[in-house]
Amino acid sequence: MFLTFLTFLPLVGAIVLAFMPKENEGMIKQTAVGFAAADFLLSLQLWFDFDNTTHQMQFEYSTSWISSWGISYHVGIDGISLLLFVMTTFLTLISIIASWEVKKSIREYMMAMLALSTGMLGVFISLDLFLFYVFWEFQLVPMYIIIGVWGGPRRIYAAIKFFLYTAVGSLLMLVAIIWIYFIIKEQTGVTTTDLVFITEHLDVSLDTQKWLFLAFFLAFAIKVPMFPFHTWLPDAHVEAPTAGSVILAGVLLKMGTYGFFRFNLPLFPYASNEFVPVIAWLSIIGIIYGALVSLVQEDLKKLVAYSSVSHLGFVMLGTFAFNHYGMQGALLQNINHGISTGALFLLVGMIYDRRHTRLISEFGGLSKQMPKYAICFMIVALSSIGLPGMNGFVGEFLILLGIFQVDGMYAALATSGVIFAACYILWMFQRVMFQELKNPKNMNLPDMNLREMITMVPLIILIFWIGLYPKPFMKTFDASVSHLITKVDPGNFKPKQIKEHHAALIQQEDLALLNKKLQGKEK
Repeated sequence: MFLTFLTFLPLVGAIVLAFMPKENEGMIKQTAVGFAAADFLLSLQLWFDFDNTTHQMQFEYSTSWISSWGISYHVGIDGISLLLFVMTTFLTLISIIASWEVKKSIREYMMAMLALSTGMLGVFISLDLFLFYVFWEFQLVPMYIIIGVWGGPRRIYAAIKFFLYTAVGSLLMLVAIIWIYFIIKEQTGVTTTDLVFITEHLDVSLDTQKWLFLAFFLAFAIKVPMFPFHTWLPDAHVEAPTAGSVILAGVLLKMGTYGFFRFNLPLFPYASNEFVPVIAWLSIIGIIYGALVSLVQEDLKKLVAYSSVSHLGFVMLGTFAFNHYGMQGALLQNINHGISTGALFLLVGMIYDRRHTRLISEFGGLSKQMPKYAICFMIVALSSIGLPGMNGFVGEFLILLGIFQVDGMYAALATSGVIFAACYILWMFQRVMFQELKNPKNMNLPDMNLREMITMVPLIILIFWIGLYPKPFMKTFDASVSHLITKVDPGNFKPKQIKEHHAALIQQEDLALLNKKLQGKEK
């Protein structure tokens, strides 16, 4: 029940805010921060009590929900989802503190942020396919509202585009869930959507696995976003308010990569191996494309947005390496990206609040006027390009090490993305911070205040902690990754065995279909 309490605590906070007078903005902000802080601090207890020696689900709770359809409220957490859960509560707190300067409809804004947190947390704990789908769709609504109401000039366009892209992928995933439901019912006689049961008993032909894999793939690839499903992302990031961009980059994109770990790999292991070359090439294209497009951006926020396409390409490469280095690196890089890119969006938001522009050409020499801001920006920028000693280096190094064991050419091409990242990040930093301070509008800009420092310091601490001592994070998902590799590692089965196995399954499916037809004729 503890997981359920943590998941719905932000929603309770949103309900409490609904009954508070909207004129009392100070109390509304403090209440929202209080609920977010309580959720984060309590979620740390999960990490302290977590047994990292087993891949089994922990803190499980299951009860019948819609018994006639076999749908249950089944939640739990393992090494793959634990750190994502904690990071969600952490970034929610940081985002709410960063939203102190929001002026319009404060109560409704804070309600949307807290409700969004519940939707995201529910995704990471769901162990029932239908329950997962409910949370997956639920989080769309508050994010749509946050972009559409508190976003920039093109907020309606960006919000609708974000919603439509995600909804299309989700509908195909729902079709796949229904298909799996009937397959399990036919194979075992059990009516259920329980993920743990389905993972143990689902046994279908390679062709069927491929179709199911693709249905889930589209939903998750759009969310990541992978090339060429990324076109909604720059608009959503640019138009979203600062806190919306932090949550979008730090958590929502991770729901896509998490989906591959939780569903595609364990449910469809043979199909996963079949699609490795396709996903590897799409990831490499995304890495290079995202970096090159970032290189030519004149808008700071759009530059950071396109960099996410590049960085998440590394995560996908590591995920489908099917070895310890690659998959552990992918999970760690999920966390790293949420920290570093979330921090970049916060920093861009700070300068936008002062100048109401994000054009790089409008700045120059800010290091003289805003030294604390420049130091924070430098640290986060260096972490984004993977400087040794910072968090980005550990994740990218492990991913490249893992993918090199699969194909050296993949690793060589992906490495070019690291070089391009250094180019666009350092060039941007040089133009904003170290040119001559000659624009009169920049000469009286105040440096970071205490509230802004409160949002940045914890992120900077994490950047150095993971970069210098990543062991606590790596140990958290070590057992879960080892177990998952036994399911998908191509070294554990031979191509001939796969063909023979699935030929037998196809024959069984054909016989079952023939029996149904004969029974229909007899009737």
